[in-house]
Amino acid sequence: MLNGKIKKIFGWSRRSRRLMKSNRDIDPDEIFLDSSNLPKFDTHQFEGRIVSSISKRSITFLAVFFAFIFALFSVKIWNLQVVKGSEYSARSENNRLRHTTIFPLRGVIYDRNGKELAWNTLGEGKEFALRKYLDLPGLSHILGYVKYPAKDSSGFYYNENYVGKTGVEKFFNDELSGESGLKIIETNALGKIQSESVIRPPKNGNNVNLSIDAEVQNKLHESISNLAKQAGFSGGAGVIMDARSGEVLALSSYPEYSSQILSDGTNIGAIKKYVEDKNKPFLNRVTDGLYTPGSIIKPFVALGALTEKIISPSDLIFSGGSIKVPNIYNPNKPSVFTEVKAHGYVDMRKALAESSNVYFYEIGGGYENQKGLGISNIEKYVRLFGFGSDFPEGFFSGKSGTVPNPEWKKENFTDQEWRVGDTYNTSIGQYGFQITPIQAVRAVSAIANGGKLVDTSIILDSPDGGAKSIDIKSEDFQVVREGMRGAVQFGTAVGLNIPQVEVAAKTGTAELGSDKKFVNSWVIGFFPYKNPRYAFAVLMEHGPSANLIGGLYVMRGVLDWMSANAPQYLQSAD
Repeated sequence: MLNGKIKKIFGWSRRSRRLMKSNRDIDPDEIFLDSSNLPKFDTHQFEGRIVSSISKRSITFLAVFFAFIFALFSVKIWNLQVVKGSEYSARSENNRLRHTTIFPLRGVIYDRNGKELAWNTLGEGKEFALRKYLDLPGLSHILGYVKYPAKDSSGFYYNENYVGKTGVEKFFNDELSGESGLKIIETNALGKIQSESVIRPPKNGNNVNLSIDAEVQNKLHESISNLAKQAGFSGGAGVIMDARSGEVLALSSYPEYSSQILSDGTNIGAIKKYVEDKNKPFLNRVTDGLYTPGSIIKPFVALGALTEKIISPSDLIFSGGSIKVPNIYNPNKPSVFTEVKAHGYVDMRKALAESSNVYFYEIGGGYENQKGLGISNIEKYVRLFGFGSDFPEGFFSGKSGTVPNPEWKKENFTDQEWRVGDTYNTSIGQYGFQITPIQAVRAVSAIANGGKLVDTSIILDSPDGGAKSIDIKSEDFQVVREGMRGAVQFGTAVGLNIPQVEVAAKTGTAELGSDKKFVNSWVIGFFPYKNPRYAFAVLMEHGPSANLIGGLYVMRGVLDWMSANAPQYLQSAD
């Protein structure tokens, strides 16, 4: 039996050698097959296992493979350390060192008495200061609002500056802004700050001192808003200005927005109401509101008539309540130009005081034996006072307005010629006439100071920007001033006849639309009368024509308040 096993073993060995000679490689299935045929071998003692050496071809393949891998890694290391070493070193350093903007403090805005109107507070979790505004109605159209620095979701500031959007914040943005600083923050692998180093310190913005008196400003705004609510006006505007320097003491546009709400930008509901409000709270009516002036234009037409010697101050014109002009298209139906009441015989002073339309129809457009200025001269003289012209560049620059003339009519009314009736209506501030309140106060300042059309300013003690001299005789200015004083003493502006200060004024009521159901109510003037210091203009916008109170009552309230709380403003100019 043993011999049989030996034979089998040797028989298998001989067969294996023959196979190895014919093929040096042994397939796994042959090993598995033979192993299964030898169940008695002790595999733990490696019985029945055939050991053969690895082929040279396999060794060569492995050597080439590992050499390739080594070369690949070597090239990569060379690229990282030598070729791009500086780049990755800088990138690594930037991961450790972070550049951060240091935001400057925006300049503080003060009124003429040193009261803070706009300042800064450090917000919780904010890298920059937040803007705060004095909670006093009437200041928003002066101060405006700001847009803050903003960053994206990754924390990168795509806007590093405060941006003034309107008002003083916008116009004086460069002065208020300052310059940003820069610091480097070093962090560890966990992102914790290890150290900070200021590379460039910030430069805070400059403060701005306004000519505005916040308390007078508030009273002016309060008077306008109260009257608008009580009498049904849709809005209003008012300006009080130093007639000598052009510095504005108070300025109000109603309705207004909140500077705080717009700067914060969080009260979406309130902002939406501003946008949807049909009374346009974003409109600065002082500079950009265009309004028919009505009778406040008469003093300037009077100055033109005196200069052109159309009439003397003492010449009388009879006002019977209307004049009739022949109608070439319908002789049986003459054109009638009326006024509220008959004034009888009036000279220039009385015509201004009582606001006689007939008097200004005749000196404006001519009638019977009375020569008129004509539309060319009317336009010439009202433009001398700034109406219909671009306002000087500055904080108050706005709309230029319209002075009607034949060219304007051709543009707006196709195939219609200019008629004498158009001249009549223009001479009393009607028809297509449009002005702004800031133009009105600047023009009446020139009457107050004797012919200097000053540049307006919102800055306290601002350098004299120059004044345009109007070539009209001082005695002619005096005639008009006397007529405006008469309006307060016995005419249309008696509501301003107060004992604390002598006021000169001219009222105006501009009829709106073809049905004339609504009016604009104006008052312009100056005080004190004998040595004028301040000029004023107040407009109440789009109120019922049946209303008997208007802009005059706004100014009366302000003057009464001044006499009790700020009498220094009622004193004569030096």
